[in-house]
Amino acid sequence: ARGSMAAGWGRPSAAVALTLLLSLGVSAPGLLSGAPAATSAASLRPAALRAGEVHRLVTYIFVYDDLISLTCGAIIIWYFAGSFEKNVGTVKHCFLTVAFAVLSALLYLLLETIVSKVSAVEDARGFMPVAFAMLGVSTTRSRMRRTLVFGVRVPVLLMPWFMLCIAWFIPCSSLLSNLCGLLAGEAYGLGYCFCLDFPESVGTKLERVLPFSLLKRIPGLKYIPGSLAERRAFESS
Repeated sequence: ARGSMAAGWGRPSAAVALTLLLSLGVSAPGLLSGAPAATSAASLRPAALRAGEVHRLVTYIFVYDDLISLTCGAIIIWYFAGSFEKNVGTVKHCFLTVAFAVLSALLYLLLETIVSKVSAVEDARGFMPVAFAMLGVSTTRSRMRRTLVFGVRVPVLLMPWFMLCIAWFIPCSSLLSNLCGLLAGEAYGLGYCFCLDFPESVGTKLERVLPFSLLKRIPGLKYIPGSLAERRAFESS
């Protein structure tokens, strides 16, 4: 147990470090000025998207309201994104992070117009929707049938929905955006988004160009190769 704990707090993987850095860079101006996250130039705002600011479909996952939510976001990124990156490699992790962010945002914007007529809807922000997408992928493709939750064995496929209920009580967490992320991840995990997959040869070629060629050279970071054989060799070493 101590060994796994030490490994969990070892060197950060490359994509995790990049995500943490972007979250800090995007959220810092608002945190220092005390401006609400909804007014950030990176937040998910339908009016701004209609005006052509399509970057918001991705940048909203780096926006946080305060230092507490940023800290919670950093923990979520470290564990969920770090575990996912070890399974798919740094290149594919970065690609799927963007893909899940866009899919979650589009689904959120579609459902928000309907749900808002019934009840108030929390703004989508932070990495949690993407984390739920990654959790959805992991559980739908897991070979395990059951897992332990507080000492009780539950089906693995129900685990993300249990976590979704817990996340409902986290401050500044949007239940709708988290649900959209989970649906996007499970759709990908079940093979309905096969267009998002690319062969390992493509990932290997992408590793030779920026920013991945730079990430591989940064000391102190763990770059996870895209090739399954290389990942196994990396893990065994």
